[in-house]
Amino acid sequence: MKRHAALLQLSREHHHALKMSRQARFACDAGLTAAIAQAAETICERFRNELEPHFQSEEADLLPALAAAGAAGLVQRTLAEHAELRDLYRRLAEPNGETLDRFATLLNDHVRFEERELFETAQRLLYPEA
Repeated sequence: MKRHAALLQLSREHHHALKMSRQARFACDAGLTAAIAQAAETICERFRNELEPHFQSEEADLLPALAAAGAAGLVQRTLAEHAELRDLYRRLAEPNGETLDRFATLLNDHVRFEERELFETAQRLLYPEA
C-alpha cells in the first residue's frame, strides 16, 4: 500500500527490522551457540542504532496523535510490544536461543501489525486526504 509521506520513513525502517528478525530466526533455526551469540550481538548493536530511535520517533509523534484521534487500543498494543522488545534486547546481553527466538517472532509480528493495522489506521484517521 502507498504510504502517506509522514509514514514513509517509518515504513522503510520496517523493512530493515524484518531483515533483523529473519537473521535472528536463521540463527535460532541453526541451533548453534556461536550463531546465536553472533546474531544477538548484531541485533543488540542494530537495536541501539536503528530500532530504539524508530520506537522513540513513533512514541513522540505518531502514537500521541493516534491516541488523540481515538485509536487508544492500537497505541496501547504498540507500546506494550515496544516494551517487550526492549526487555528482550536487554536480555540478549546474555544470548540464548529462547530469548532470540521470542525476539525474532515478536519483531516480525510487531512490524506486520504496524504495517497492516497501525499505519492503515493512521492513514485513515490522521491523513484522510491520502
